[in-house]
Amino acid sequence: MSDNNIDELAVKREKVIVKTSVIGIVTNVFLAGFKAIIGIITNSIAISLDAVNNLSDAVSSVVTIIGAKLGAKQPDKKHPLGYGRIEYLSSMIISAIVLYAGITSLVESIKKIISPEAADYSTVSLIIIAVAIAVKLVLGMYVKKQGKKYSSSALVASGSDALFDAILSSSVLASAIIYLVWNISLEAYVGVIISGFIIKAGIEMMIETVNDIIGKRTDREEIKEIKKLICEEPQVRGAYDLLMFNYGPNKNYATVHVELPDTMTVDEIDKLTRTIQAKVYLQTGVILTGVGVYSYNTSDDENSKIRNAVQKTVLGNEWALQLHGFYVDIENKTMRFDVVVSFDVDRNEALHTLTTQVQNLYPDYKLQIVPDIDA
Repeated sequence: MSDNNIDELAVKREKVIVKTSVIGIVTNVFLAGFKAIIGIITNSIAISLDAVNNLSDAVSSVVTIIGAKLGAKQPDKKHPLGYGRIEYLSSMIISAIVLYAGITSLVESIKKIISPEAADYSTVSLIIIAVAIAVKLVLGMYVKKQGKKYSSSALVASGSDALFDAILSSSVLASAIIYLVWNISLEAYVGVIISGFIIKAGIEMMIETVNDIIGKRTDREEIKEIKKLICEEPQVRGAYDLLMFNYGPNKNYATVHVELPDTMTVDEIDKLTRTIQAKVYLQTGVILTGVGVYSYNTSDDENSKIRNAVQKTVLGNEWALQLHGFYVDIENKTMRFDVVVSFDVDRNEALHTLTTQVQNLYPDYKLQIVPDIDA
C-alpha cells in the first residue's frame, strides 16, 4: 500500500466522520427542539430531560468533528507520529458532557419527585415521541456502523448513546400512556431511570477512553496474527516480545524480536527484517518500527542439553510463562535468555529467583536474564 493510498484512506475517513456527525447534529437539534416544546406544553419533566439529552448529543457530535479534523493533521516536527490521539481527547470531552447531562437530569427528576406537578399529554405529543424513537433507532445504528467501519471510538460512542436514547424515550412514552390510561404519574421516576442510564453511559465511555489514552493490552488475536505472519518466514524459529503502541485510530506501531539461527549474516538478517516489516504492514496495517534479533545455537548437542535443563528449571516456577531468546556460549561460559513473567510476581524477586536457580545449575557461567512482561 503506497503513501498516497494511506493519505486517501485518512481523508475519506475524516470526511465520513464529519458527514456522519453533521447528520447527528441536525437530527438531534430538531429532536431537542420538538421535545423541548412538547415538554413545556405538557409540563413533562421526562420529555424535557429527553430534549436536554438530545441537545447534549448534538454538542457531542460537534466535538467529534473537531476531534476528527485535528486528529487528521499531518505529522510535523513537533509531533512526528501525528495527531491521532486527539480523537481520544474528544471522546473524553463527549463522555464528560454525557455525564454532566445525566447528573443534571437526576437532580431535576428528584426535584419533581419532591414537588410533583401533573403532566398533560396530547395525542400529537405521543405521536412525536414515537417518531423520535424511530429516528433515534435509525440514527444510532447508522452512526455506530460508520464508527466501527472507520475505527472512530467517538462515533461508536455517539451511536451507542443514540440507541440508549431510543430505549429511554420508549420509557417516557410508556409512562405517558400509563398516565393517560390509569392516571398514575411515573414520569419523575422515569426521569431518574433515564438519568441513571445516562450517567452509567458517561462513566463507561470515560473509562474506555482513559484506557485508550493510558494504553491497554493488545487484542490477543491480533498478536497471534502478526506472529503467525512473521513465523511463516522459513528462517524464523519464533517471534517474541511483540509490543504495540497506538497513536490514534488505525495508527498502530509495534516492535518485535525474532529468533534466528546464529549462522545468518548481517546482510541476510537485514533483508529478512525488511521483508517482515513490509509483509506485516501490508496485511495488518501495523508498522514494525523495530525488529530485534535473538540468535539460537545451531550446532553442538551440549547446547541443547543446557537449554532443556534451564527451561525445565525456569518453567518450574508457576509465574514463569515462557522462555525464549536462549543462547549459550560454552567456550566463554556465558548464557543469555528472556523469561516472560506473570503480573502476579514482583519482577525483581522473579529475576533474583531465576538467577539463583540457574546459577546453582551452572555456577561457572555468567548469566544475562531479562524478565519480560506478559503483554
